[in-house]
Amino acid sequence: MTTTQGAGSYRIVAMETHDVRFPTSRELDGSDAMNPDPDYSAAYVVLRTDDGYAGHGFAFTIGRGNDVQTGAISALEPYVIGRDAEDLGALYKEMVYDSQLRWLGPEKGVMHMAISAVVNALWDLKAKRAGKPLWLLLAEMTPEEIVELVDFRYLSDALTPDEALQILKNAESGKRERIEHLKSAGYPAYTTSPGWLGYDDDKLRRLCQEALDQGFGQIKLKVGADLADDVRRFTVAREVCGPDYPIAVDANQRWDVASAIEWVTALKPFGPHWVEEPTSPDDVLGHAAIAEGIKPVPVATGEHVQNRVVFKQLLQAGAISYLQIDSARVGGVNENIAILLLAARFGVPVCPHAGGVGLCELVQHLSMFDYVSVTGTMENRVIEYVDHLHEHFTDPVVIENGRYRAPSAPGFSSEMHAESIAAHTYPGGEVWRNT
Repeated sequence: MTTTQGAGSYRIVAMETHDVRFPTSRELDGSDAMNPDPDYSAAYVVLRTDDGYAGHGFAFTIGRGNDVQTGAISALEPYVIGRDAEDLGALYKEMVYDSQLRWLGPEKGVMHMAISAVVNALWDLKAKRAGKPLWLLLAEMTPEEIVELVDFRYLSDALTPDEALQILKNAESGKRERIEHLKSAGYPAYTTSPGWLGYDDDKLRRLCQEALDQGFGQIKLKVGADLADDVRRFTVAREVCGPDYPIAVDANQRWDVASAIEWVTALKPFGPHWVEEPTSPDDVLGHAAIAEGIKPVPVATGEHVQNRVVFKQLLQAGAISYLQIDSARVGGVNENIAILLLAARFGVPVCPHAGGVGLCELVQHLSMFDYVSVTGTMENRVIEYVDHLHEHFTDPVVIENGRYRAPSAPGFSSEMHAESIAAHTYPGGEVWRNT
């Protein structure tokens, strides 16, 4: 591992980590059949340079264990101190290939999420130094530069570097027009905010109407705890939204294969737009069996898929109709670019997961890059939106008429206000001292 100073004549001289937690379990925001009482949390990292810049990143968790995740981030300090953020293809691979840390995965779980937090902080730093929002920084890179960011190990049976390069080159035509379209029209969103499992029917009814009034073209309901409750809640949503409005459902890994098929079959009269995470995120063949068993209801998954290799298999098996990347679970921007290219190779639309603190802020950049530089289309593509905790970020998402407005501030939109970090640091921050 080298620590030489690279392009731009600067060095990263400090890494800070923070165990940041928000008490969302008090109002049951984020509640679902598998996670009934989440406290949305961020294992947060700041990388500071010797010339005054800072890159911010985080791994998203739901409370207990956030201290473990924060400790894993700290283990990567030797890879960033003394470095710059110029060659992020090489630096990403150095961290992923650390043989001793890799043993803890390999390429999955707490250590891989730690790499994601650091990689995303490095990209935030790089974009700030360039004076551009991350989506635009990526969109203006050449196809060759993008390919250099990707680790093609384990992918070549499904996607080769030459095939990836061709996908990117095919999208070169019209890039400038798509950039301008994003700036003027934004990117379509759907909202999960009405559908948390802990909400009563009156709140569900009110939030469904608010989603319609705010211009969202799709909502999502959490399901999987009790079938009778799901039927009743889906009935309420249909009464408000109408018979043809897209309503997706999300089981958050609650079912075995047979029970997934049985449960979704019972919900078919309500016309689910997709069923999300019907079973274990690691069960590729289970997803394929469910997809066959619930036709024509599509299957979506990805927020807990641990790396590009499992995504590859889900695509190869025809197990999913919608692929849901997560900005902070796989190896950050670099691995998500690999997954976007895989999805394009198989013709599967990407509809990212964003149900968590800061995930909306991050993933909008990846979908916008996908539109400009990979697929050239927004057809059948939406970004999830939830309406809480954005006020803690210096560059929060902006939703206008059910669409994400393209970020214009330099960076990855990942920076929290210092006051929010201090107040929500666990266990000594003001929010937790007063609990």
